[in-house]
Amino acid sequence: MATTNLNIRTDKEVKDKAELIFSQLGLNMTTAINIFLRTTIRENGIPFQLKLDEPNEVTAAAIEEGRRIAKDPTAKGYKDIASLRAALDV
Repeated sequence: MATTNLNIRTDKEVKDKAELIFSQLGLNMTTAINIFLRTTIRENGIPFQLKLDEPNEVTAAAIEEGRRIAKDPTAKGYKDIASLRAALDV
C-alpha cells in the first residue's frame, strides 16, 4: 500500500493535549489520525455525532433540579464528606 503525507494546521495547545491523551493510550498522532480516517471510511461519515452543545432532556432536568435545590434555603447541606457519607449511610 502506498503512503502519502497529510499536513494539517491546528492550535499548538490542541495538538499538545491530544498527543498527551494519545500517548496515555499507547498511540502516536499518526496512528490516532489513521484510526479516525479508517473509522470515517467504515462509518461512511464522521465517526461521532456533530451537534450543538445543548443538554439532553435528562441532563437539562438535572441542571434545573440542581438550580432549584441551590436556591432552596431549606435544602440540607453538608460541610464535609464525612457528614455527607453519614447522611447517606455509606
